[in-house]
Amino acid sequence: MNYFPMDTENLRRDFPSLQQQINGKPIVYFDNACMTLRPRQVLESMNEYYERFPGCAGRSIHKFGTAVTDAYENARQRISRFINAAKPEEIVFTRNTTEGINLVANSLGLAKGDIVITSDREHNSNLLPWQILSKTRGMVHKVIKSLEDETFDIDAFRNSVGGAKLVSVVHSSNIDGYELPVKDIIRISHDASALVMLDSAQAAPHKKIDVRGLGADFLAFSGHKMLGPSGTGALYAKYDHLERLEPFMVGGDTVARTTYDSHEFLNPPEKFEAGLQNYAGAIGMATAADYLENTGLDNIQQHERKIAAYLRQQMEQIDGLRILGVRDDSLTGGVISFSIKGVSHHDIAMIMDQTSNIMIRSGQHCAHSWFSSRGLDGSARVSLYLYNTMEEADTFLQQLKEVAKLG
Repeated sequence: MNYFPMDTENLRRDFPSLQQQINGKPIVYFDNACMTLRPRQVLESMNEYYERFPGCAGRSIHKFGTAVTDAYENARQRISRFINAAKPEEIVFTRNTTEGINLVANSLGLAKGDIVITSDREHNSNLLPWQILSKTRGMVHKVIKSLEDETFDIDAFRNSVGGAKLVSVVHSSNIDGYELPVKDIIRISHDASALVMLDSAQAAPHKKIDVRGLGADFLAFSGHKMLGPSGTGALYAKYDHLERLEPFMVGGDTVARTTYDSHEFLNPPEKFEAGLQNYAGAIGMATAADYLENTGLDNIQQHERKIAAYLRQQMEQIDGLRILGVRDDSLTGGVISFSIKGVSHHDIAMIMDQTSNIMIRSGQHCAHSWFSSRGLDGSARVSLYLYNTMEEADTFLQQLKEVAKLG
């Protein structure tokens, strides 16, 4: 892995939201696992669509229609390149990771007795579809419990995967930034003839993903977590899988022809993109991918890990503070969930925001099952990105020590 320290000061100038002050103080944005900020390049690329060629892709043959069709398919090519897919047709544009997972869950043809395996640290988006299908179709959902140190139990997984149809696991956790051993999970799954889907919402923005190198059958990620616009995402699937899947949303742009009693679907990926699409969003997401590639995913990952390691080391010295989840810096990224004895996680976030414009997350982070199983009502969470700095980390630590005194 090549690492070149980033010129963060210069990079931050690309983000209009970081140029403002609130009540005379700068903003410290530490809620990137929820949503990242957007650089002006992304905003400008989206505005270009609305200002220059605001037409319908794939439908109209006039100049606006032709221009947006070219831009939309170019965006697909760039997202394909971003994760090293074999061809652009393996990318289905979605609204977010949630839609990508639900698309696979509802299109794979799961039936009574089919087994789907997940980890015990899944986002609700990779938990609820399987729970619902278990009730409606009789599918079997198995959950692999973590080891005592909160890492993935690969031995328990190996002993459970036999007979599974699909293994669907989070790539990097939004609880603590822990990256599951996905290469091993994929290899073991394929040896057992199981397909694999990765929830890469927290991985794609922070590390280079090579879907062909990984061998994953399906992989979903979101634009809003990687500098792109909200309401955008992508599902990658090996093309032969896409050919076999049946769409669960249908309508305009999914069919080549219809009669009153029959229809003929278009080829993938079009048959999965029902209705008018978010053209500006797809263009903006592709521009965000370009921005990340130009900055360097290796650089981004190492930058975040450096700040996160510093934060963990300093936070562990604060009385009453407990860091949750995996605590090994080599296994985690720029996400830290924590609690302070005697202080509500919501109070921690509120005080940080109101006194210092430090924006962090509080709650159960859409991973209610993980917190519930451990008897926790939630946590405060810091999540970093490429524009965060050591100076911001020190500002956060200074305020955190004051908050801890309330416990």
